[in-house]
Amino acid sequence: MADVLCSEQFGSGAARSCRAAPDGSLQWEGFPDSVSPDYLPYQLWDSVQAFASSLSGSLATHAVLLGIGVGDAKASVSAATATWLVKDSTGMLGRIIFAWWMGSKMDCNAKQWRLFADILNDIAMFLEIMAPILPFCFTITVCISNLAKCLVGVAGGATRAALTMHQARRNNMADVSAKDGSQETLVNLAGLLVSLLMLPLVSDSPSLSLGCFFFFTALHIYANYRAVRALVIETLNEQRLWLVLRHFLQRGEVLGPTSANQMEPLWTGFWSSVCLSLGAPLHRVMSSVPELQQLLEGHQEPYLLRWDQSLNQVQVVLSQMAGPEAVLRAATHGLVLGALRGDGPLPEELEELRNQVQAGPEKENWVIVRETHQVLDKLFPKFLKGLQDAGWSTEKHQLEVDEWRATWLLCPEKKVL
Repeated sequence: MADVLCSEQFGSGAARSCRAAPDGSLQWEGFPDSVSPDYLPYQLWDSVQAFASSLSGSLATHAVLLGIGVGDAKASVSAATATWLVKDSTGMLGRIIFAWWMGSKMDCNAKQWRLFADILNDIAMFLEIMAPILPFCFTITVCISNLAKCLVGVAGGATRAALTMHQARRNNMADVSAKDGSQETLVNLAGLLVSLLMLPLVSDSPSLSLGCFFFFTALHIYANYRAVRALVIETLNEQRLWLVLRHFLQRGEVLGPTSANQMEPLWTGFWSSVCLSLGAPLHRVMSSVPELQQLLEGHQEPYLLRWDQSLNQVQVVLSQMAGPEAVLRAATHGLVLGALRGDGPLPEELEELRNQVQAGPEKENWVIVRETHQVLDKLFPKFLKGLQDAGWSTEKHQLEVDEWRATWLLCPEKKVL
């Protein structure tokens, strides 16, 4: 960390220090230098969506309480308690299964999962609104609703942590997280106060309640979209890498983080056209010495890549020595192979390979992989430098990488395996 150059203090408040940034500018402690540039627009829209969600939640809670018999002298306390317990236990079970199943994928597509969580939350509240209208399946409806809300809790909490890590720029993740929590509490408090005024006005009119719910839900979804779209994440996931790589192959230029984030699809397209598996287990990729020799031929990169043209599937075995740059090259290699089956202009050397691939299976897959290794030896250093010059962080990434790692001999034909 750079030495402190100077400091300043307002009145009797705490002093804040200033250090030199790599580009020669001054970096002051505290807001706005302690957070990413997208922090303020994101938080503004996040506050709007939280306020709308709080009002929708009040309407949904009113409907659930009405459905279990609050205010009805004929309602059974034991039946209401049983319904509530079944509802909660269903949600807990769903939370555990969902966290085990999808937890590792949320860092890679934090923006999409954040949007998914909030839309699912709106669906859950809509089910709660409709539950009293369908008394014959009230318990099933509220159980499904609570299950969805628990999935929202997992996805929302995980993506919130990922976005906080992105926005904290001075090793101040705890500070940013605490302030975000305080801001959300303040917004929810404002929502509660408005709800106290709103509920007596709409509680006697189901159609008015439903109309208000749809209005707040539309506002909630729109604000969420604007909040997520405001994010400019400088690390590459598969989708952003594909957008930047495609632009580079077609025009020879590297898109900056702002342009790529604006182009990144949020509603659909979590993945590119090629099925890319990074960190695949070695025993699933090859089963014989000749296969290992083929994958090692012509390169010394710390990864082995197998391409199935018929399925357009790329499996990458990573070495124990593979760092972030090697993983980035392996992902780029896989996406380049996918581009050979697509449309659009390509550099001359890749255009020749694409013509061979699309002409028919005259060359085996491993031969194409070997030749693309040679192309990437020239192409990838230029691409990597372009990424760094454009402002992308290449020391880390958000690519989905499994935990499998392997070691292999450089010349297996000379050894007994």
